[in-house]
Amino acid sequence: MTLRRLLGICLVLGIAILGWLNWRDVAERRELRENSRAIVNKQPVNFARRTFDPANPPSDMPPLNAGENARCDSDFGSSVHVNGQSRRTDATHATVTITQIRVDLQLHIIIWAPPDATQHMLDHEDGHRQISEYYYKNADRIIERIAANYIGRPVSISGDDLNAEYTKALQTVAGEITAEYHKQIDPEPTQELYDTITDHSRNGTLANDAVAHALKNASIEAN
Repeated sequence: MTLRRLLGICLVLGIAILGWLNWRDVAERRELRENSRAIVNKQPVNFARRTFDPANPPSDMPPLNAGENARCDSDFGSSVHVNGQSRRTDATHATVTITQIRVDLQLHIIIWAPPDATQHMLDHEDGHRQISEYYYKNADRIIERIAANYIGRPVSISGDDLNAEYTKALQTVAGEITAEYHKQIDPEPTQELYDTITDHSRNGTLANDAVAHALKNASIEAN
């Protein structure tokens, strides 16, 4: 066998091996996406009512906006943890494949009202609560859909300390997922429309009617 022929055979084998390795990586990532999903721990809504003195509000109470005498404060909490497998290509380069995403979701709601709050005012703030809970109802599905775009995804890292870059890459992915979750679940346009409809509870619009209208029309009227 001539040297040229031997080199040709080695080249063909090398190409075949590289092709097989690439196919295997693609197949593994596809299998991860198809068979893995985010592990989501969605906590029940934590709801409380608190009374405050308008002349001396407590330090942990958020400030009232213009035109408000009471407030419904909603906090959509999320904690995202990302795991991955790292495969080094050399001393300063590696590929991290996202293998698992775990998420804890919470919604904390506090209605702040003065002692002399009317029932109409309380009903108005309860409408804000209903809107927040409506959005939270599908929070687990939203985060699962977002996470599905990351599971199996390869992330290239480089640097002298690959362990530090690995941790940084996973934190970056967790931050992206968190940001996208809060972007998609944002109830503020609906809450603002609700306040416009009711004039912050100052007109006679029933809270339940205003909630229904706001939920139905917020996305339409925002365009």
